[in-house]
Amino acid sequence: MSRTVLICDDAIFMRTMVGDILTQAGFEVIGEAETGVQAVERYQQLRPDLVTMDIVMPDMGGIDAVREITKLDPAARILMCSAMGQQALVVEAIQAGAKDFVVKPFQPSRVLEAVNRVLAA
Repeated sequence: MSRTVLICDDAIFMRTMVGDILTQAGFEVIGEAETGVQAVERYQQLRPDLVTMDIVMPDMGGIDAVREITKLDPAARILMCSAMGQQALVVEAIQAGAKDFVVKPFQPSRVLEAVNRVLAA
């Protein structure tokens, strides 16, 4: 059975890019979210094996969404996706409960390495 993924990013092209990388690696994308609020709602509905989470999103930022998801499920596996120059936010995201991070623009091999580390944790 393939691992399931929820992709959370306000930019459709980023959701598509991450989805393509993960689908080609054998993962099943079972949902997407454009906002932090949607991310929390979809996590509750879908309970995916992995969440990819953008840091900057409307309604509720990714870090707050991580906090909410890990309140619901302390074992949630969340991979943060950040743009260059957001190192301080990445540290905050890890403290909030994220397991790892990748930096945009993505290299597919780096995304898969991080995904595999998060799922093995």
